[in-house]
Amino acid sequence: MEKVKIALLGLGNVGKGVWNILRTNKEAIIKRAGYDIEISKILVKDINKQRGIEVPKELLTTNVEEIFNDDSIKIVVEVIGGLQPAKEYILRSIKNKKHVITANKMLIATNGKEIFQEAKKQGVIVNFEASVAGGIPVINSINESLTANKIEEIVGIINGTTNYILTKMTLEGMSFEEALKEAQEKGYAEADPTSDVEGYDAVYKLAILTTLAFETNVDVNDIYVEGITKIKAKDIEYSKELGYVIKLLAIVKEVNKKLELRVHPTMIPSIHPLANVNDSFNSIFIKGNAVGDLMLYGRG
Repeated sequence: MEKVKIALLGLGNVGKGVWNILRTNKEAIIKRAGYDIEISKILVKDINKQRGIEVPKELLTTNVEEIFNDDSIKIVVEVIGGLQPAKEYILRSIKNKKHVITANKMLIATNGKEIFQEAKKQGVIVNFEASVAGGIPVINSINESLTANKIEEIVGIINGTTNYILTKMTLEGMSFEEALKEAQEKGYAEADPTSDVEGYDAVYKLAILTTLAFETNVDVNDIYVEGITKIKAKDIEYSKELGYVIKLLAIVKEVNKKLELRVHPTMIPSIHPLANVNDSFNSIFIKGNAVGDLMLYGRG
């Protein structure tokens, strides 16, 4: 059976997750893909660091050039995050004729045009499905399943951290601070939760979805954003009394032939399907001129 060698750039929580999935689901992947995937190199900062998983030491390297210069490595999986050195490493991989997989929403939202142009020039593929809404196949749905549709509107809950916090505030009467602390303890929120709670994470994801669905370049600075830090218990209670639920929504729709993009807390009728998306789950509502209303749901 053909073997495809890949390299991981990074071995943090996401990198360890990729390592575990490729091992645990090895047989299923072989059956579906038709070839065996072998991780041949993993870029790390410290080879001797204890990571809580068993990885053969000979796979680890601190020298990224070993990956760029290895012609047997066909796919590079970037799980470093942030803008740099992730951007440099992805572009170097592409220029060395390697396909790239990334979940780096910030990088794709802000530098995607340059990356995709270089990939087209070099004849390689850049896949970024996991950059939006975790395991929900929304990018594949827009790119392939909904090809025959003119997308008219996308409305989504696309940040698991803020949805978890708002759920706890709504269903259990927690304050924002209490819900955030619990989210951090459970690993749903980072030690510095600014990107999530101020809405920036959702902005990056909305920019990516808009670029794909409406075939236009989006500057993240042009997207109106408001986070959930100002939401108080009284806001939640007033909404309930009126028959509404507060959710942080990412919205893009065409108005008078112009796109309107925004991320902000929104009062949703309690009978709307999005109102019942709770905890760290995500959901994306897509309206197409042929398919009508479509809703995707899953863990973010």
